Amino acid sequence: MTLSAEYLWLIPALPLLAAAVGALTPRSGRRLASAAAILAIGVSFLLSCGALATALANPAQHAAANFAWFDLGNGALRLGWLLDPLTAFMCVMVTFVGGLIFVFSTGYMHDDANAKQFFCFLSLFAAAMLGIVVANSLLLLFISWELVGLASYLLIGFWFHKPEAAAAAKKAFIVTRIGDLGFLLGILWLYDATGSLLFYDGGNGVLEATALSSMVAQTTVGGLAVSTAIGLLIFCGAVGKSGQFPLHVWLPDAMEGPTPVSALIHAATMVAAGVFLIARVYPLMMADHDLVHVPLHALTVVAFIGAITALMGALIAVAQNDIKRVLAFSTVSQLGYMMLALGVGSWVAAIFHLLTHAFFKALLFLGAGSVIHAAHHEQDIRKLGGLSKLMRVTFLTFAVGTLALAGFPFLFSGFWSKEAVLHAAHEWDVSHLPLYAGLAAVVLTAFYMTRLVAETFFGKPRSHAAEHAHENSAAMTGPLVILAICAVGLGFLGTPAWPWLQSALTGAPVEPHSLLEGGGLMMLSIVLVALGLGTGWAVYWRRLRATATAPDPLATAAPGTFAFLGARMKFDELYAATLGRLNTFLAALAGFFDRWVWGGLVNLLALLGEFGGVVNREADESGLNGGFDATSEKLRGTGQLYSRAQTGDAHGYLRTLAIAFVVLALIVIMGING
Repeated sequence: MTLSAEYLWLIPALPLLAAAVGALTPRSGRRLASAAAILAIGVSFLLSCGALATALANPAQHAAANFAWFDLGNGALRLGWLLDPLTAFMCVMVTFVGGLIFVFSTGYMHDDANAKQFFCFLSLFAAAMLGIVVANSLLLLFISWELVGLASYLLIGFWFHKPEAAAAAKKAFIVTRIGDLGFLLGILWLYDATGSLLFYDGGNGVLEATALSSMVAQTTVGGLAVSTAIGLLIFCGAVGKSGQFPLHVWLPDAMEGPTPVSALIHAATMVAAGVFLIARVYPLMMADHDLVHVPLHALTVVAFIGAITALMGALIAVAQNDIKRVLAFSTVSQLGYMMLALGVGSWVAAIFHLLTHAFFKALLFLGAGSVIHAAHHEQDIRKLGGLSKLMRVTFLTFAVGTLALAGFPFLFSGFWSKEAVLHAAHEWDVSHLPLYAGLAAVVLTAFYMTRLVAETFFGKPRSHAAEHAHENSAAMTGPLVILAICAVGLGFLGTPAWPWLQSALTGAPVEPHSLLEGGGLMMLSIVLVALGLGTGWAVYWRRLRATATAPDPLATAAPGTFAFLGARMKFDELYAATLGRLNTFLAALAGFFDRWVWGGLVNLLALLGEFGGVVNREADESGLNGGFDATSEKLRGTGQLYSRAQTGDAHGYLRTLAIAFVVLALIVIMGING
């Protein structure tokens, strides 16, 4: 089966239709809503496989289907769909991983009274993410991008009766809007510079040579190329969505939503959108690559932000005690790896790691959800323990995800994609600092995942909830097994000996090579993984926690550092003390101006209006009305006098005429005699 670009809209349309079904279904219709959601994303997966077959038939070609949305001035605003290997692989990943999360949710949310609404929101989330992936227009991508933000808000705050969930939803929505503001400015600037927002349009798209050369030739403030400035503004959106430093603070709080939401956000959808965005607009991001005399390159910023994020996320994860927050900061770190790869010039390595990460991180989050569900929603790893014997399937699959994330050599997908990122960083001729940050994160990742597994699954149960935990139903364990298989096998699609995925993504043949080429860095990475696993074993497995209140070995050895990392490096406190206070000050200043300056002016104008009204009233009543009334009164008096002569008596009128005649005759006679 194949699917051409003209029919790509069906892939996001089906989950959107399922969301509509869920919205219109009565509250009691959980089964109908869940069945519609699973069926829709299942069919979308089949269509995505057809799109992948079409894309792989000619991987070097960008097949676009554009259409006019509405008239704008003398032209029309056009949108479109884009089919290439990047689109197709992302569609397959989102629908496959998302489908497994949907199935898992049927078990996890079985007893929730609002389950039908949950599946409605899940379908909307998947539809919005797929809209981002298939878009050939930056405007259409941005519309879907904002729908992802809306869906994440609804899902993170799904249990809105919990104050923490409501606050986390608002925090995620507001922080990501900060990045989206830069993204929107970049879109407007790009349209002004090129007159289009289509990626590919027969040579006239914004990612094609004509538009790129035009933007590179223009400079803006500080000597930056226009392409660089636009690229950095677009990158702001990716920083917000993908939880990069310094807008990463929303991502750990997003754990307040149901665990399937965490899996969907951290694996298949929202956070992957930022990485995908930069990969999609990569020709724009690297347009300034050959410019020598410029103060800054867009990808340099991407590389260093990614490196900082990778190291920071791994450090903070070491000291977290909530099972989901450990994985959340792990996601922050792994997204940093992807941005690092993009920045050092290998979008293929970034997408490779994005795809493998989607599977093993979904596995880990769903495994955590299985633990939480079985342990009566207990998430503190200090209060768990002993679950390896009580939940064997969950434990074994979680162990597979752990080894994939830690980059255990050769057998697990995370090893191959992580090595691709590190080798790309090693070959970057600008700086090796991102490489060093990535290597440090390798040790930390292996360490904190060892700590997580030891505290959660080994030793004795340290709470009533852990003692009575049991394995979950097949609806929850089945997706774990499938994801575990993928976490092992997916990496073999992109090994140095068989770089099939790299060839498929680029449309150009990639020569296979021996593992011995660049083997020094690989051996160093393997040693670092072993160091992290070994240190974790020595610290946490040799002396397993006896009680929930027992001190953490790291907290005992370095209490200040552990507390600092446990407090997430106090970024929230820093923002509250700086940006929060600045916002409060600006709000107070705005309130002062509103009340006393603008309000005072309004009140003054009101007084002037009142005074003018009084003057107008006096002039009207005493002047115009008074004069008019006096004149009217005189006329009325004269009229009354005249009316007395109008008696209607003919004899009276004749008598008056006779008298008048006599008087007139006397006057005439007197005049003649005189």
